[in-house]
Amino acid sequence: MVGSAIVRKVDKDSVHSWIGKTRFELDLLDREAVFEFLACEKPDAVIVAAAKVGGIVANNTYPVKFLSENLQIETNLLDGAHAAGVEKLLFLGSSCVYPKFADQPIKEEYLLTGELEKTNEPYALAKIAGLKLVQAYRKEFGRRWISAMPTNLYGPGDNFDLQNSHVLPALIRKFHEAKLSNDSSVTLWGSGTPRREFLHSDDLAKASLFLLENYDDDIAINVGFGEDFSIKELAEMVSEIVGFSGLIDWDSSKPDGTPRKLLDVSRITKLGWKPVIQLRQGVSDTYEWYVNHAAS
Repeated sequence: MVGSAIVRKVDKDSVHSWIGKTRFELDLLDREAVFEFLACEKPDAVIVAAAKVGGIVANNTYPVKFLSENLQIETNLLDGAHAAGVEKLLFLGSSCVYPKFADQPIKEEYLLTGELEKTNEPYALAKIAGLKLVQAYRKEFGRRWISAMPTNLYGPGDNFDLQNSHVLPALIRKFHEAKLSNDSSVTLWGSGTPRREFLHSDDLAKASLFLLENYDDDIAINVGFGEDFSIKELAEMVSEIVGFSGLIDWDSSKPDGTPRKLLDVSRITKLGWKPVIQLRQGVSDTYEWYVNHAAS
């Protein structure tokens, strides 16, 4: 999703050209292949957008994959970029690296000041290792590499698998299928009270290129929208956009995850970047993409 958004952004109006391969053409878990690709292409910059991702169910079910595969992807790409002499690199982390009960909004300085949310701890630990490796390359080799911590992302090309997806694409699929089946209700996990912030992948693509040109600091910078919504509010919005008219039931026996995640985006705002895609419009566009490309 994010990689495709970056490609669209570069193709549309960037002065740069992109070099890349699909996951079927280049296995990022294959260290030798990654080193060979970077050595051959010698890019001026690398954006590490690839990761093993998923929601609460996937994280709980496959903790080994989420920790091991993400560590391999990160170290293969960063070590390979160093060996190839890549001047600029942006590592995209995740807001889940922050403590579960961090003060809100979450400042960059809160990293490693408290315990992580257990339902996605393996993924968070892998992302923390990635941003620490970026800092290590800056310190030991003087690499002008940077990291960014995006908030929850959504957009065209998202994963809509109910067993592995994040909350927003899962809601889109659930309500769409319920509408087609004329179901009277949809049952969702948790209480609906946790609050989440959402950023469209196209906005993150713009932020990524902006940061490569305008940011050079050791600290991993937050990239978010600056506003959050309860899962209940989100579900009601998605239900309305999809056109599902039934009831929404909440299964409070299921986990909620982190109570709230709202990023402090003052640092990137001061640099001159702001998102432009409002949530309702972004969800509408994403639903249209789902119906045209992914719905069965």
